[in-house]
Amino acid sequence: MSSVPASTVIGLQGRQRHLAVFTILVGIALSVLDTTTIAMGLPTMTRELGVSADQAVWIINAFQLAVLVALLPVAHWGGRVSFRRVYLGGVALWGVASAVACLADSLPVLVAARVAQGLGAAGLMGVNMALVRLVWPPALLGKGVALNSVVVSIATVSGPLLAAMVLSVASWRWLFALNIPACALLLLLGWRTLPANQPAAGAEPLAWRDVLLNGAMFVLVFLAAESFGRAMKSPLGMTQGLLEGALLLAAGVAAGFIHVRRQWRQAQALLPLDLLRIPLFRLSMMTSVGSFAAQTMAYVVLPFLLLEAWRAAPSQAGLLMSCWPAGTFVAAHLAGRWIGRYHNGLLGALGLVCMSLGLAFLAYVALAWEPTHVVVLGLLLCGVGFGLFQSPNNHTIITCAPVHRAGAAGGMLATARLVGQCLGATVVAVVFAAHGQTSVHALGVALLVAALLSALGAYASYERTRYRLPAA
Repeated sequence: MSSVPASTVIGLQGRQRHLAVFTILVGIALSVLDTTTIAMGLPTMTRELGVSADQAVWIINAFQLAVLVALLPVAHWGGRVSFRRVYLGGVALWGVASAVACLADSLPVLVAARVAQGLGAAGLMGVNMALVRLVWPPALLGKGVALNSVVVSIATVSGPLLAAMVLSVASWRWLFALNIPACALLLLLGWRTLPANQPAAGAEPLAWRDVLLNGAMFVLVFLAAESFGRAMKSPLGMTQGLLEGALLLAAGVAAGFIHVRRQWRQAQALLPLDLLRIPLFRLSMMTSVGSFAAQTMAYVVLPFLLLEAWRAAPSQAGLLMSCWPAGTFVAAHLAGRWIGRYHNGLLGALGLVCMSLGLAFLAYVALAWEPTHVVVLGLLLCGVGFGLFQSPNNHTIITCAPVHRAGAAGGMLATARLVGQCLGATVVAVVFAAHGQTSVHALGVALLVAALLSALGAYASYERTRYRLPAA
């Protein structure tokens, strides 16, 4: 069987659609599992490679930064040469980089392999939602977006468990080795099932100067945030760290200013300013950043609360933490049914209000109560709220952009998620530095800040109800 041909009709039918959907879901599950499993293996890698914890963090940071830098370029490129080609190229690079990471005998080699993995992962993430829009018929697109959210929730729950199983019987290298057959399977499936889109007419060429400016903007801002966080953790070097962070931030803002000016007059630019001029799209981006910042803050804080402050057993903490993605799983299924019946802005606002209440409840439990299993209620409320928000928000982002700009919309969706995650991690670092990471007070304050970010996201989502949703 050859690849599915391009068509002027959006959406595949019957067996073709089922196979293509399965391929997309395998890819998104692989990307989520990689992130969660490698995080679980970090302590073992730190010990065996003989490096400090601060140095080992770059095994995670290098991947995230590479994804962030590459997302918009690969999404733009997908619109020019086809999303299918970019997707398959990303999978191939990810597989080769996983083999290098598996054999790495030093931190620099492993970090370099993680950069290559991140570039490959960007090929999947940057065009994932564009492929979803091509595969699902418009009437079923809400179901397709919700199905993606459900798989992400399942993979999030399964990742730490899978990593624990692997690490209990084998070396950390197997966390990378398992990617190799998975990528080979995904290449085969993608080649046979994914549709090929027609390149966008009139798209601007991808200038390397724009790619470099885009990368410099994200890298410098990321390094500035990392420098600020490091300065807060080390009072003796705070002045130097803050000065270094300020200089990096200024350089990042300058690169961003030049980048925006160059992109402003381009109809289909690398940085999709044309999409940000659409009120629904712009508000959805703001909502996404706020929600993922809140989620990341909670995901960082809760292990400290359960394991350090409350001295829960790791198995107990893992079970409690699984309540969040379990709630997301249920709510995403319901949200898929409600998309089209209710305004996505209203669904997203209700979801983020639930998440904000859940985070506030967790903060209250942390600050006022002794350890108690009532924390399950807050975690479930957060998970349900996030699941109710995520699918309608993603649906709005990919449908309020024109079909030929689906790649750019998908790239911006993934970029907003990563920016929110980086923002959340940075805010947590600042709170921890101010109060101490084992302080129950610091943990409660961080959860309250997360609740506030979620509430702001709810407000931005509700503002979208003033605008009519476009047809899928």
